[in-house]
Amino acid sequence: MFTGIINNAGKISEKTDSRLTIIADKKLIGKLNEGASIAVDGICLTVVSFTKDKFSIDFIPETAKKTSIRYFKKGDAVNLEMPATSSTFLAGHIVQGHIDAVGKIINIKKNGNSRIFTFSLPENIEKYIVKKGSVAVNGISLTVIDVTKKHFTVGIIPHTWKKTMLSTAKIGDYVNIEADVLAKYVEKLLRKKV
Repeated sequence: MFTGIINNAGKISEKTDSRLTIIADKKLIGKLNEGASIAVDGICLTVVSFTKDKFSIDFIPETAKKTSIRYFKKGDAVNLEMPATSSTFLAGHIVQGHIDAVGKIINIKKNGNSRIFTFSLPENIEKYIVKKGSVAVNGISLTVIDVTKKHFTVGIIPHTWKKTMLSTAKIGDYVNIEADVLAKYVEKLLRKKV
């Protein structure tokens, strides 16, 4: 489990059809061990090896099919988050690292000190995205400003802009979207009562 509060970013140094190697801050590397979970742009993955400044994860074809990992390339910035622990301050929302859909950045508009991002909304998760609700985009816990059947918007504060890969994002880039898990549980419970 993660919180969607991103305090680390990394850069992809190598990519194959089944492995990513990511350059990361030495403080983050110091917390890793083989077999540890880590969220990379919101995707829960497993550390398979690490050095003093890099770590590697393996991914399977299903992960490539269901997430934006298939679009990653050398030099891309990625958000990194260690899993929550019993002593973690849960400041964001519950993020599982299980991607529901891949969307696209449709627009980025500066608005005062913030930036408003508009993302495409894949049909299979439209029912879970609600105005003023929580959503994770590339692992970042965000609040939905507005939503239609085809897209949703979020506001990015300066801190999030500086600390995440969003500062390097462009219109047309693909993003991982994870809907709030609570909405999915409520839906299942309601379905069982009918």
